[in-house]
Amino acid sequence: MLEKLPHAVGQALSGLRAGAEKAAFHTVAAEAPATLRVTSDAFADTAPIPARYTADADGLSPPIAIAGVPDGAAALVLFVEDPDAPSSHPFVHLIAWNLRPEAQNIPEGAFASPASEGSPHDLGRNSFQKDGWLPPDPPTGHGPHHYLFQVFALARPAELPASPGRGALLDALRGNVIAKGMLTGTYERA
Repeated sequence: MLEKLPHAVGQALSGLRAGAEKAAFHTVAAEAPATLRVTSDAFADTAPIPARYTADADGLSPPIAIAGVPDGAAALVLFVEDPDAPSSHPFVHLIAWNLRPEAQNIPEGAFASPASEGSPHDLGRNSFQKDGWLPPDPPTGHGPHHYLFQVFALARPAELPASPGRGALLDALRGNVIAKGMLTGTYERA
């Protein structure tokens, strides 16, 4: 959808970004220890996300591995945000909550997306108001976008309504995160 914006519009908006400091990792979970290891077989930390996982191709959710979950964790949350979106808050690409608390190997396409039904998970609304994976789709000419794959280990399961949005998730994380970790992928349309 954003690929249809003219290059000049993306370039004009290049200075408008939500900011990484507004991401959940740095706000509601700022004090939690960053002891979780979040990796992907598809891309390295701070490296480009392959087009396969974006709006320019299949749009599948990428594989994610989570290790180092502390004993006593009741659940995990995977929350993907784009702090480079030209908006006041980071753009939400995925809310997956109440994942099993043990280490995880989440396969490619595990979350509902435009290209896949995914497998059953507790999912929240992305910024397009749909439950599931919103593939990266930055405006042409806007510059590189960073996609923060944030994982939070919770002391108690998140009590959320069906299809929660960003605000409800942030409220559920406050005072409930015992460990966190993050993987950052990038994507850009020239």
